[in-house]
Order: sequence, then C-alpha cells, then structure tokens
Amino acid sequence: MLKKRIIVCLDVKDGRTTKGVKFLDNVDIGDPVVMAGEYYRQGVDELVFYDIMASARDRGPTLDLIGRVAETIHIPFCVGGGISSVDDIRSTILAGAEKVSLNSPAVRDPSLIEKGAGIFGNQCIVLGMDAKRDDAMPSGYRVYVNGGRVATELDALEWAVRAESLGAGEIVLNSIDADGTRDGYEIPITRMISERVGIPVVASGGAGTPAHMAEVLTEGRADAALIASMVHSGDWTIGSIKKELAAAGVPVRR
Repeated sequence: MLKKRIIVCLDVKDGRTTKGVKFLDNVDIGDPVVMAGEYYRQGVDELVFYDIMASARDRGPTLDLIGRVAETIHIPFCVGGGISSVDDIRSTILAGAEKVSLNSPAVRDPSLIEKGAGIFGNQCIVLGMDAKRDDAMPSGYRVYVNGGRVATELDALEWAVRAESLGAGEIVLNSIDADGTRDGYEIPITRMISERVGIPVVASGGAGTPAHMAEVLTEGRADAALIASMVHSGDWTIGSIKKELAAAGVPVRR
C-alpha cells in the first residue's frame, strides 16, 4: 500500500508566515525560512509555500524567499501564488521548487495547466483549489479565487476533473469552510474528488488532531493531508503525528 504523505503549509504574506481562520484575520506567526527548516528536521514529507496575496495584488512569485526556503530543505517543495505564465513556472522551478500550484491564474486561463504540463511534466503542475459549500452548485461546492475572496461559476468537482484532463498531476483541495478551524477536514468533497480523478488529491483545511487526518486519509480517500495550525501552534510535532497515524493503521513514512 502506498504510504500517505504529511505536508506542512506555510501561508506567506509580505515575507512572513501568517495564519487565519476561513481565510480571514491572519496574524504573523514567524519567519518562513526558519519554520521550513524546523519542519524539515522534524521529518515532514513535503512542504507547500503559498504567497497568499500575490494574485490579489497582481504580482509574480517571490523568488528570493522561495530560493532561501529551497536551500533550507531537501524534500519535495511546492510553491503557489502569483504564478500566471509559463515564464513564472520556469523561474519558480529554477528558484528551487519541485512543483508549482496554479490556482486563480488557472481559473482565468486553463490553458496554463496544459502548457505547464507539456513543458515541465505533469508531476510539476498542481491544481490549487479553494472550495466552499454552496447548494447552488452540482457537487455542492463552489470554487473561489484571489485567496478565497472572489466567487466563480465553477463547480469544484467539474473543475477538478477538467484540470486532470488538461494535465494537472495533483490537486490540493482546500476547504474554505474548514480552513483554520481545527474541527476536521471537509470529507464529502474530498472523497467525491478523490473517487473521480486518477491523480493524487491532497486534503487541506481543518486539521486539528491526527484523528482528523486519519479520517480524511481513509474515509476521504485523500493521498496526503496538508496541515498548518496544529503544528504552528506547537501542539503537535511531525513525529508525534506520524506515531498516532501509524497506531491508527494509516501507512506513513517513518
């Protein structure tokens, strides 16, 4: 059985790691380079770095900071935020990222996924999706852009399936409703997408305990669980989380 991945997310604003609840009321919690190094030492499987204001401010990725994080860790590293062209993808990879996450720019121009996958390979292209519950949508979930600030007419399940057909090699599914609450992941949409696509799905938003992670990795059929608040707070370490998951029967890298 393939082992499940544990991924730490660093949301970065103005060069500092920040954390909020449901994409609101963000507070400064530290230096992303220092935090990346600490999670690497703890044994995290991958790291995701999101510049949460890049798309809203219509600017490109912060290559200097990306480079400094990449020099600190030696694990797969995904970067999102402000990547809106093939040149942006190239410069982000050259700065040290193994993958790029395309969110708002991919909604505006879906061909970016196809172009990126064609040049750099499917494994480099991740669809980042911010979804929120909405009964008006066929799946019950609507896609949002610009850091969860702007609603689109895209249905979350339909967008996931289309992104895979365009060449995305992975999907990071973030629940706006659950983000930062530490009350558990949004299981219905995670399972729905995981069962419909043939690429890895990373569940994001709502982790508070290893039990929440075990649930989304089993009941939600996710291939990986992304976490932030539960480790940023100091309540859990990567080692203690993996120990709990292993005890619950979830295959993890030890």
